[in-house]
Amino acid sequence: MNLSQEELTERASLQETLVNAPAYRLAYHDQDLLDRPDMRPVRLQLELFKPEIAQAEEGIHSTIVVFGSARTLPPDVAAAELAAAEEALAVSPDDEILKAGRVLAEKKLEQSRYYQVARDFSRLVSSTCQVDGECEYVVVTGGGPGIMEAGNRGAHDVGGKSIGLNIVLPFEQAPNPYVSPVLCFNFRYFAIRKMHFLMRAKALVAFPGGYGTLDELFETLTLIQTHKSPPVPVILVGRSFWERVVNFSALAEEGVISPKDLELFEYAEEPEEIWTKIQSFYEKDTPRPQS
Repeated sequence: MNLSQEELTERASLQETLVNAPAYRLAYHDQDLLDRPDMRPVRLQLELFKPEIAQAEEGIHSTIVVFGSARTLPPDVAAAELAAAEEALAVSPDDEILKAGRVLAEKKLEQSRYYQVARDFSRLVSSTCQVDGECEYVVVTGGGPGIMEAGNRGAHDVGGKSIGLNIVLPFEQAPNPYVSPVLCFNFRYFAIRKMHFLMRAKALVAFPGGYGTLDELFETLTLIQTHKSPPVPVILVGRSFWERVVNFSALAEEGVISPKDLELFEYAEEPEEIWTKIQSFYEKDTPRPQS
């Protein structure tokens, strides 16, 4: 069939239109398709598989989850904020807003000790358990600032790997700079993110925190209590904080939990104490830090 130049041009134009049409895209390259509400099951699967594949490729066999407030500051930053608050108050000593700011800055400095504990704990575990190519007890955090940053930073201090499981939020939350790049993940769904926290977890270490920390802690305790997850050591760092914020004993006294459920967690204060409690839970020899 001989076509005129005009017909050939029209034919080429029609083919180009087809090739560029959304329907012709490969399904896994079609972002508009993947963003459709009815494609949620596919998105859930992708969020499950992507971090799972990456961790397997990095040889990560077990993890320790570190939870805690995103608002906890490093000690040096907290000290600088208190100094600035005191300087401002010295200029206007009767300003009620500045007085409140100084009180808050004092509390931040007090809380900053948990940043150092989390960093030191992560440094201890990472230097102990990531040796000779083995990746046991790798620290995993939510990937954000505060206690999460401290956990990733401790591993980074000793050249260890650490995992960050960040989440898309209405307000921007960038990953902290200390997460291992090949293990820095971003999630759309809280549910799948929580699954990844616990899939390889050999321990949960919870530092003082707010709604997010409480949510993650109680979900873990519930899964262990109901035997949906195997028992792991749950360490609450900062007994004075936890006993003031959550009256666990009252729950048992009211009969809404069993007295035995109070044995699902322990308290600790210092990095070495946290690590010792994790080791004792498994009642087996585990690597110890080099002197």
